[in-house]
Amino acid sequence: MPNDRQDIELYQQVLAKDSTALRQLYQQYEKLIYSFSYKMTGDREIAEEVIQEVFMKLWKKHSPYDHSKGKFSSWLLTMTRNTCLDSLRRRKKHESVEYIEKDSLQVTYETPADQLEWKEKGTAIRDCIQSLKDDQQRIVQLFYFKGLTQQSIAESTDTPLGTVKGRIRLALKHLHTCLKGKGGTFE
Repeated sequence: MPNDRQDIELYQQVLAKDSTALRQLYQQYEKLIYSFSYKMTGDREIAEEVIQEVFMKLWKKHSPYDHSKGKFSSWLLTMTRNTCLDSLRRRKKHESVEYIEKDSLQVTYETPADQLEWKEKGTAIRDCIQSLKDDQQRIVQLFYFKGLTQQSIAESTDTPLGTVKGRIRLALKHLHTCLKGKGGTFE
């Protein structure tokens, strides 16, 4: 069973680029890190990658250990946890991109009836937007059609953020009521 003092000594040697010390830490913690990673990710391949990444971080002094903040093993598991989360985020981002790319390759053909329905909905939406107050129209245009964030709208229009949020909320409420009155479902 590893003890903290011995781990700290090995870690200090790793910082001095002693590969034998790194190998000893690896042998001591490989199974623990693997099982912890596997439980977090549910994926053997990711768990193996996490082990490699954690020990590369140790070797490259990625985030130094401070013995006053806790045991070496706890610090190592925290680093493992963070590495797992990073790996899962990277995979999720990559999978999302692949899905979007694959999805965009699909060709959909709209029928003339679909096109007419979208044209009618577009006209109804434009009419309802025109019925908004000028300040609400401007914010809806910036937020929904230009894609600006509420914060950037507040900054570019020199309007308090709370006011921007309120105007968007009121505009949406008005648009919802207006569109309901036009008799269609706008989903």
